[in-house]
Amino acid sequence: MSTPVVFIHGLWIHSVSWQPWQELFASKGYEPLAPGWPGDGDTVALTRADPGAVAGPGVEDITEAYAKIVADLGEPPIVIGHSFGGLIAQKLLDRGLARAVVAISPAPIKGIRALPFSLLRSSFPVLSRPANKRGAVSLTEKQFRYSFGNALPAEESAQLYERLAIPGPGRPLFEASSANFTRDAPTTVDTSRGDRGPLLLIANGKDHTVPAVVVRGAHRLYEASSARTDLMTYQDRGHSAPFDHGWRQVADDTLTWLARR
Repeated sequence: MSTPVVFIHGLWIHSVSWQPWQELFASKGYEPLAPGWPGDGDTVALTRADPGAVAGPGVEDITEAYAKIVADLGEPPIVIGHSFGGLIAQKLLDRGLARAVVAISPAPIKGIRALPFSLLRSSFPVLSRPANKRGAVSLTEKQFRYSFGNALPAEESAQLYERLAIPGPGRPLFEASSANFTRDAPTTVDTSRGDRGPLLLIANGKDHTVPAVVVRGAHRLYEASSARTDLMTYQDRGHSAPFDHGWRQVADDTLTWLARR
């Protein structure tokens, strides 16, 4: 029986971004699926046409939606997530719902204290307006260029924006930004657990949205666990790493890690 692999996208990116990964993993004998967040349309165009549908869900709501999907699979899958999808993947691993997790530029879990300027600037389109906590927010092409495409040629960044960018709920960013001051914050993960599956954290050296120092901070938190936690860094990549022209290197390295673990 093929091992299921669940791909979880991050904020402002449609699940179609995982299509090349799904095709690659299927060719290697895995059974991939990439469901969207609550409210996402089946396509980028449909999601953009009804931004109100994605408004409201927070980290726990999104986690619960994926937990139900995972439960229907009949066995714990491998989970691969990007950005907030990487945070959700870690929460599923913490709950014992994933056999292994790969988190690419994962949004910060509670306990990470690094706040680089680029992270704050990338979050500003949402956090600058308190009303965004209950609404949906779309990035402009210029904002996308800074947050996702800064390590790419301008033309490729524009193409990715047109092909993949969607509105997203503001609430997860508010929850992540206040986590260290909130008891039982939705971004809380028990990093000391020793009875979980292996975890690979992937950092990108030119990432503005989740700078490498944030991912290294997560790796340090997991040092309290006896379970396997690995860290991989691509020094010249940005936040678009899993879906830009260099996606195949990240995917191949992920497959190699999974085979070893």
